Amino acid sequence: MARQRHRPSRRPYAVLLVTFAVALAFGLASGGLAAYLRSAPSLDEIRFDAETVTYFYDRYGDEIATRYREHRIPVTIDQVPQSLKDAVVAIEDRQFYNHHGVNVAAIVRAVVADLRAGAKVQGGSTITQQLAKNVFLTHDKTFTRKLREVLWAIQIERKYAKEEILEAYLNEIYWGPGIYGVQAASQFYFGKPVSELTLAESALLAGIIRNPGTYSPITRPEAAVSRRNLVLEVMAELGYITPREMNLAKAQPVELAAAATARTSQAEGRASDRWFVQYVMRQLVDKYHISYEEIYQGGLRVYTTLDPAMQQAAEQAMTYVDSLSNERDANGLRKPQAALVALDPATGAIRAMIGGRDGDEFNRAWQAYRQPGSANKVFVYTAAIDSQRFTPATMLVDEPVEYPKEQLPEPLVAEGRAQAAATEEPADPEMWRPRNHDDQYRGPVTLRDALADSINVVAIKLLDQLGIPRAINLAQKMGITSLNPEDRHLGFAIGGLTRGVTPMEMAEAYGVLANQGIHTEPFAVVKVTDASGMTLWETQPQREIVLDAATAYLVTDMLRDVVERGTGKNARIPGRDVAGKTGTTNEFTDAWFVGYTPELVAAVWIGNDQASEPMLYQFPNRDPLRIGSAGAAELWRRFASRALENVPASTFARPPGLVDGVPIDVKTGLLVDDGCAGIPRAEIRQEIFLQGTQPVDPSPRCQPASPFHFLWDWFTRGRQP
Repeated sequence: MARQRHRPSRRPYAVLLVTFAVALAFGLASGGLAAYLRSAPSLDEIRFDAETVTYFYDRYGDEIATRYREHRIPVTIDQVPQSLKDAVVAIEDRQFYNHHGVNVAAIVRAVVADLRAGAKVQGGSTITQQLAKNVFLTHDKTFTRKLREVLWAIQIERKYAKEEILEAYLNEIYWGPGIYGVQAASQFYFGKPVSELTLAESALLAGIIRNPGTYSPITRPEAAVSRRNLVLEVMAELGYITPREMNLAKAQPVELAAAATARTSQAEGRASDRWFVQYVMRQLVDKYHISYEEIYQGGLRVYTTLDPAMQQAAEQAMTYVDSLSNERDANGLRKPQAALVALDPATGAIRAMIGGRDGDEFNRAWQAYRQPGSANKVFVYTAAIDSQRFTPATMLVDEPVEYPKEQLPEPLVAEGRAQAAATEEPADPEMWRPRNHDDQYRGPVTLRDALADSINVVAIKLLDQLGIPRAINLAQKMGITSLNPEDRHLGFAIGGLTRGVTPMEMAEAYGVLANQGIHTEPFAVVKVTDASGMTLWETQPQREIVLDAATAYLVTDMLRDVVERGTGKNARIPGRDVAGKTGTTNEFTDAWFVGYTPELVAAVWIGNDQASEPMLYQFPNRDPLRIGSAGAAELWRRFASRALENVPASTFARPPGLVDGVPIDVKTGLLVDDGCAGIPRAEIRQEIFLQGTQPVDPSPRCQPASPFHFLWDWFTRGRQP
């Protein structure tokens, strides 16, 4: 007896249809259907004309990064190739052009398939139903939600043409990791606009819709190709393409864009740019009061100050730190860490920023408060020169000194106690005895030489004579905003601060000297527009005169000596005017170089994230490495020389109010006039002064000149360096 083929019971279908009919009748009787239809939102309310991707651009208008919660770039139906429209309709809703929102036959077929498989294997929702669910409804699986989906799909079909519905669907549907809408999907997977898709590419995208995870060409390429081929077969079956076109498309290999194969939607942009973009986003929130929600969903256009060539120069310069050490700390981050920020001193525009050597979120360029060491001396010297009580030729004695603890913060008091304990001769442990970096004392020295050689004792004496408030007030005006009342002590002269400073602050402050005494507030955002191009915010650079231009020039001239013959020699760039100052803290925990040219000011910091940990590294088969300000100056030089390689060299503009070419005796700081003899030429310097501050008294080392001296001077004048 032949076995009878098992036929599935028709009872579930009857139950389904009866249940649906009862619910529908109940809705009609209660007025629920009318209420549903009246409450159905309009497709006009869907803001498909407003992009949700926010774009960031560099100073030249080139895109550097995007931010989005849903990467969606709307297109009109005319921009979508026919091959993609046909592919989507074929695989998702082959009766799309014939039904009125709901395909009852498809629902029944889906139920049958699910019952046979014992699981949900086939969908019965039309494109219109999917659109209603994605736009207007939650994704819960209740009968009420399904009823609303059906009713709203009918309402949508009553109000809109098929092409309008398909356009909305293609712009709304989810296509993969953070990707919404067909234009974003095309750019992500293939690196091209949707209008340029081939038949094979269209079929691949259409195949992804059912389950972007299962049919991902990135993580499951074989499943994606199999699904693509199924789409092509259905298209051929329905007459959208010929069998030959199907076979040719099946034979095409899948070629994904680089961004897709890297599994990124370019949300972060270039790795090195992310430090800058992170800073820009914080500025948008804190300064312009734009919410993160607006950034990720508002479709903004953010035009920034970033110079791509300078940013690349900063990134390349950081490889120098890689060559020094690649040890790791307890958190797995490399040490030492490093940061760099560069500004246009004339405007305050931020041109480059590196916040660290790893991918962590901590941006050391503006979030790390560290001790500046001798880089802080610039504020003392600038205030002293500006007071006109001191000049580059002023003499102070470099000698052992001590100060009572009441004038100092606890870290410096502790240092004094340690020094006293290490001294063989009896010493008061409650006194601070500042030392020079080389433990040498030079006796009488000019301020110019003391700054070039970064002599601690002279800087402290200078601050003591000048007055602490004057130096601190000027530092604050120049941009050091992190100071507090506890910083008003003599240790300020050598960078002994309570909290510390950031590289951003130091670049801002030194920029005043580069900009002839004018302070410009750093900024990263030029303007922000909406997707239509309407300007929402525009930055007006803030400028304030905080220092006389002649003072700024004179201090710059002294800082040029730091680079030419002092502690900053590693920062020299042949053929360019470079001024700057080194900074190293006790035990080599922080290393700085802050320098500038007429076109650029940049601050470089190197140090371990653990602020008390010295930068001392042990290596097999080589001497231990101790990183100090010479390393920071070298990093600065590598950056600046490359950043400015296409910028013509210029010199610092000389303002009025100066007297230069004044011969002085470097041993006394006093005048060497034409009748002076007996002073070696190597000890005579042509000095520059603020008008009215030049010395008028002759050096006591001068001797009356004899005719022989005049003859000898004439003979040797051209032979001396």
